Amino acid sequence: MERQRCKARRGVPILTDEISKAWAGMSTRQYKNLKGLKKESLRDNMTTLELVLNMLAEATTTTLSKKQKPQTFDENVNVARQGGGIAGDTRKAIEKASGEPVITSKKTVDFARLLTDVIDFKMMRTRKNRQIRNKYRM
Repeated sequence: MERQRCKARRGVPILTDEISKAWAGMSTRQYKNLKGLKKESLRDNMTTLELVLNMLAEATTTTLSKKQKPQTFDENVNVARQGGGIAGDTRKAIEKASGEPVITSKKTVDFARLLTDVIDFKMMRTRKNRQIRNKYRM
């Protein structure tokens, strides 16, 4: 029993990789390389949409696994590909509708910087508008 559990644990990264390949079109290592990550968490550096699709792939795989009850490692790989594939189809539909790629090289730090820039710009614009209104007040 313990030996089986050990084997199962070793297979988890492989199954995670299969899910990633199916929904994102790349392995976890390729995805981390795209984002320029070394030891940082990939999940912590995903955009909201990337994270949602990753979660969809995992949740779908779990649902399919409970329904299909795979017995062998190969059957588990097949289920992982199916679950990831459903999320991959969703990603492609979003990309087609939006005309933009869902998977991006941007990291959380980049989004934080973007958010800060937007807030700074908004504050600057508000101050500028106030100055213009005050200038023309009677």
